[in-house]
Amino acid sequence: MPAYDADRYSRQTRFAPLGPAGQERLAAARVAVVGCGALGGVVAMALARAGLGFLRLIDRDLPERSNLPRQVLFDEADVAAGLPKSVAAAGCLARINSAIAIEPVVADLTAANATDLLDGIDVIIDGTDNFEARFLVNEVACRHRIPWVHGGALGAEGRVLSIIPGKTACLRCLIPEPPAPGSLPTCETAGIIGPAALVVGAVEAAEAIKLIVSGNHGTVGRLLVCDLWDSIWRTVDLSPLVAAGCPTCRQSDYPWLDGRLGGRPSPLCGRDAVQVPSAGGGVDLAALAERLATVGAVVANRWIVRADVEAGIQLSVFADGRAIVSGTRDEAKARGIVSRYLGA
Repeated sequence: MPAYDADRYSRQTRFAPLGPAGQERLAAARVAVVGCGALGGVVAMALARAGLGFLRLIDRDLPERSNLPRQVLFDEADVAAGLPKSVAAAGCLARINSAIAIEPVVADLTAANATDLLDGIDVIIDGTDNFEARFLVNEVACRHRIPWVHGGALGAEGRVLSIIPGKTACLRCLIPEPPAPGSLPTCETAGIIGPAALVVGAVEAAEAIKLIVSGNHGTVGRLLVCDLWDSIWRTVDLSPLVAAGCPTCRQSDYPWLDGRLGGRPSPLCGRDAVQVPSAGGGVDLAALAERLATVGAVVANRWIVRADVEAGIQLSVFADGRAIVSGTRDEAKARGIVSRYLGA
């Protein structure tokens, strides 16, 4: 590992709890950010500026105009270009700090790939917008003893929890069963203000830095809950949950990772869109672009083909066979459109 730039990081190394030794740990650390949208983008930007050694950016989606009020790594040019979020984010971060290693991964985190995508990582960051991905992260983290930081924001509210598997309560300790679809508000129904995402992402980044620099710090295992509209901040000690004997972190039960749960089409938070999982195998994007060009306007690159296939409906197909159908939140309709145009 090359020596870090002492002048560049001089202000943060003067902060005694971090210091030069902490900066060296940051420079050697490997972090995966799952989801590069509102929360993940803030965390990735903060860690890149802080001099983290390696960032793996995992995201399944494309930038949209409705993302721009709160997703700091994208601009109007990224929306027009049709680049996947992880690729656009990597380009932005490389301009911020060219000395760090950044690996963009265009993929949906699933039971089939989660272990491989999170392999060799020191800390995992939750920038996701759905419970399936969060439970997958929790189970990989618990199985392989990887610290991770859970975060969420909705409206003007936010929450952050640092988890050290085997020492603190995990996500399943806090949420034993995922809520039924449609039972909770989402960004689509309740909205979100940019400052809430900025604050939660900043706290997640600080928690990640603390985990890297000092390990089991004082806020681990305490859930931070905030409401920026009503100026409420509080923390909840989750240590009593540890004694409950969680099936995942205490009994090694991994239903999401083992494929017993999840894997169905899912509406995307904050968007009139549904993701349809791959039916198996990759897609020849060049051939698909040529075929869809007879249907409507097409934007294509080496990661994705995006086409206007019907009135108000846009189909985006990724190289791994996964598709996003924009213009509907009806899962059956989305699957039907994918079948109609991809034959799967």
